[in-house]
Amino acid sequence: MKKLSARRRHPLAALVVLLLALAATGGLYAAFAPADKAQAEETAQSLAIDEGKKLYSVGCSSCHGTGGQGSSDGPSLVGVGSAAVDFQVSTGRMPAQQPGAQVPKKKAIYSQAEVDQLSAYIASLGAGPVTPTEKQYNPEGADIGKGGELFRNNCAQCHNFTGKGGALTHGKYAPDLADVSPKHIYEAMQTGPQNMPSFPDTTMPEQQKRDIIGYLESVNSDKTDNPGGLTLGGLGPVSEGLFAWIFGLGMMIAVAVWVAARTAKARKS
Repeated sequence: MKKLSARRRHPLAALVVLLLALAATGGLYAAFAPADKAQAEETAQSLAIDEGKKLYSVGCSSCHGTGGQGSSDGPSLVGVGSAAVDFQVSTGRMPAQQPGAQVPKKKAIYSQAEVDQLSAYIASLGAGPVTPTEKQYNPEGADIGKGGELFRNNCAQCHNFTGKGGALTHGKYAPDLADVSPKHIYEAMQTGPQNMPSFPDTTMPEQQKRDIIGYLESVNSDKTDNPGGLTLGGLGPVSEGLFAWIFGLGMMIAVAVWVAARTAKARKS
């Protein structure tokens, strides 16, 4: 009889056996599953808060207090939310150069990563409006006509009919909105910076905010047609009426004087 040769075991057989054993005991998932996503996000958020607190201690605590509680030089930041921080710091309004009736927009001194860290720290002090996502403020598909109606009813009293801005009382003013990013317009409506009232989602839903942003982008675009000629800054009917009154009446007076002078000259001759 032929002696049967021993079968050689396949090199991967041991690995297959090990994998089956791990699968049976639940060890396969533990061996190959990625790190827990929620735990990773929580860790990243904690690091952002810690870094934001360091930035706050250096650049903000002298006015707003060591814990954001406020002082005689600055209001409390507890509960203002990350959206307010992103708006104020990203536009350069904060830290303020000097006290005054209104803090103007200027070049930002913090990077966006640092702004996000500051926002995370302030948000940890108390719940408030959250920094919007691009989906929230993207005006694509906005109803421009509806946005114009909403803007005229809620915003034109200060910013004028096409967002060109205007003077308020005691040295304050409503800024020009022509070069303001959609994100910052959305955040301003969320938080009501300085003299502006706030429009939370309970008062003005996300879609209406997008409609307003779409309207502002439309009327201030380089491609916008202006069949009326001179826009007078888009300041609305009051200023346009005043312009017509002053120059129109002046022209009428000039014509009347000219006619009277011609009439008197004709009578003498």
